[in-house]
Amino acid sequence: MVKRLLLEKFLRLWAVFPVVTLTGPRQSGKTTLIKSADLDLPYVSLEDVDIRQIALDDPRGFLSNYPEGAILDEVQNVPELFSYIQSEVDNTDKKYVLSGSQNFQLIERISQSLAGRTGVLRLLPFSLRELDSVVSFERYHDYIYQGSYPRLYDKGIDPIDYYPSYINTYIQRDVRLIKNIENLHLFTKFVRLCAGRIGQPLNVSNIANDTGISPKTAQSWLSVLEASYIIHLVQPYYNNYSKRLIKSPKLYFTDTGVACSLLGLEEVTQLSSFHLVGNLFENMVINEFLKARMNKGLPSNIYYWQDRNRKEIDIIIDRPDQPIAIEVKAGSTMSQSYFSNLEYWKSISGVNSTAYVIYGGDQNMTVSDNDLVSWRKLISLIDDLS
Repeated sequence: MVKRLLLEKFLRLWAVFPVVTLTGPRQSGKTTLIKSADLDLPYVSLEDVDIRQIALDDPRGFLSNYPEGAILDEVQNVPELFSYIQSEVDNTDKKYVLSGSQNFQLIERISQSLAGRTGVLRLLPFSLRELDSVVSFERYHDYIYQGSYPRLYDKGIDPIDYYPSYINTYIQRDVRLIKNIENLHLFTKFVRLCAGRIGQPLNVSNIANDTGISPKTAQSWLSVLEASYIIHLVQPYYNNYSKRLIKSPKLYFTDTGVACSLLGLEEVTQLSSFHLVGNLFENMVINEFLKARMNKGLPSNIYYWQDRNRKEIDIIIDRPDQPIAIEVKAGSTMSQSYFSNLEYWKSISGVNSTAYVIYGGDQNMTVSDNDLVSWRKLISLIDDLS
């Protein structure tokens, strides 16, 4: 079994909070992580219709069945429980683990009832660091296409069999639970159009027009995709040294395997000549930096920078001392042009620290004050910078 890096932080929070809340995409391994913690508490899934109905009808009576507390999975399905849990942890020694795959509803309820009483963690699918001891990828294409969901590695499922089912189940079930979307055909089209915009500044009006919906509806549907961990947005980096900046966030998918499926890729060999391979590579790299932060229980410190002259830095890591600039290039052969935007950014920002280019090749070298880093060294670079 792959050891989850978040487990250490989970246990630290469990030692000091009466409640620990764990969110993340469906099938990202939340239940497995919780059970591996050996908390000696009963596990209760509130996706079970019968159990959910009991909890809805009599929340206090339901919780009384668990004198020491419980692990309550998909707890957002019974929002009535939160105020009763608050009362119990305030007046007894009971402890709870709450987990769920709908981030918005969980966090909203926590802020209303459990603020200050729970530690909140987010578990994303496997990271390269977690997979390093169990699988070796010959090319980055393999990891992009395979994606990161645990079941693919635990059960040896082919991505072409796993992801269409995952996507259909998500749209048919989870979307309806988060928001009553009547036209699922249009929503599916919307999700596929989002996949075609990976790594691009978000233009809500544009994607709304292409889908055939209003910008207000498009914004609402983007919130659904964020709340259920299908997409995440990387915000632009602001500073006083440039007034003409792009201010829209960039759109990425939480898992590149999901994105590949939505883009119609049916085998890994198609990636080499695919027109969005650079965007998918960038998505993969950004996800790894994000997972490193989440696995430490830390918020994202990842941004991008772009001015209106289309000068761009793919990743800005915001650090207390000074920001770190990183460019991402899918090409396997080093080009001096890879460093041009880094030099431009340094010249106007006044930041003189080492900048990095992560690329699809195998060599590592220093060029002027910048480091060229092979994707094969991505794990060690993230360890150094995150």
